[in-house]
Amino acid sequence: MQIAVGRDVRTSSPSLQKAVIEGLTQAGVHVIDIGMGPTELMYFAVGSLNLDGGIQVSASHNPGEYNGLKMVRAGVEALSADTGLADIKRLALGDQDLTADQPGTVEARSLETDYIYSITKLVDLAKLPSLKIVANNNFGASGPVAKKALQNLQAPVELVELNFAPDGTFPKGRPDPLAPENRAETSMEVKKNNADLGVAWDADGDRCYIADENGEFIEGCHLTALLAEHLLKKHHGERVIYEPRNIWAVEAAIKQNGGVPVMNKAGHTFIKNRMKQEGALFGGEMSGHYYYRDFFNADNGLLTFLYFLEIIAQSGQKVSEIAKPFRDKFFVSGEINFKVKDIQAAIDDVKKQFPDGQLDTTDGISLSFKDWRLNLRPSNTEPLLRLNVEALNRDDCLNRTNRLTEILRYHTAA
Repeated sequence: MQIAVGRDVRTSSPSLQKAVIEGLTQAGVHVIDIGMGPTELMYFAVGSLNLDGGIQVSASHNPGEYNGLKMVRAGVEALSADTGLADIKRLALGDQDLTADQPGTVEARSLETDYIYSITKLVDLAKLPSLKIVANNNFGASGPVAKKALQNLQAPVELVELNFAPDGTFPKGRPDPLAPENRAETSMEVKKNNADLGVAWDADGDRCYIADENGEFIEGCHLTALLAEHLLKKHHGERVIYEPRNIWAVEAAIKQNGGVPVMNKAGHTFIKNRMKQEGALFGGEMSGHYYYRDFFNADNGLLTFLYFLEIIAQSGQKVSEIAKPFRDKFFVSGEINFKVKDIQAAIDDVKKQFPDGQLDTTDGISLSFKDWRLNLRPSNTEPLLRLNVEALNRDDCLNRTNRLTEILRYHTAA
């Protein structure tokens, strides 16, 4: 058995990676140590080398004191409770001796150059105009890799490097591009430098966010719609996976470009596995994860950035002009989080207050009306209830959001 093991930039990651490798080799596993890099480098190792699985030591966008393991099976298939995690838990809590008669070996291997070559051959930036781009690496591993990819493509890009050097202490706090303070910094730098756009990644690089020339970030549902539109022009009639938080812009983009929309529960494990099951071309989540059939059905923050540059190259428009058709028609609240005393009671109250909505339970609850819609779902990773509202009118979106906020605040934990 062969397993790739990588790590993110956190100060605790080297020692944890060492422990993971020791445990695997004692069990007779051959380990390919791919060193430090973004999580998609581990996905690339497993997929391109046909390995039996991979482990990335990472806590993604969480604060620096956290750490964890991201694991995939052969074929870059995500692990869930039904497909391996429960077995791992049982083994971890058990007292059986897993030591093999013949210990495994360790092979250190650098795959960054191969990874960059593999990704860059998927895009065509020949018509890309000269651009100035603010790139917020959030002290992770993606920025330097993206810079090398742009050089490989000979892209006419001037990078304004922000929080660019990998630093596992995360001196500016939580390395999360969704955090308001991180977005504000990126937006400010875009405007200060008269940049054409901004890009931001989380610490392990599997999430990507794009800001226009005014420093305004493109909503996840709108970016999913833009990427779906772009990829379906190349691959007409393919399936696209999306999740239930905000759906109208995405469904419109898919249908107008001859694709087949497939809704699925949010979460990288669920989306990855549905991508493979459906043979889907592309999948997108509001959280900033974007999945590609051409990348083992896995999420990839670098490829998302490069595909967006390809959109610019083909359209010749400013980023705000590219986003405008979706921004002007599909208004969204942005995700609002509530820490409530009783999640089910809060959900039941919302259903009671809006009894005429068409109910969908793909993920939490969605209630759809003629000109507005809500989704309310428990977080997969935090003790929170997440609200998203969308509408065909800006004021209606604001008013509905305010009303729902009042209801949910009544349930908020002290």
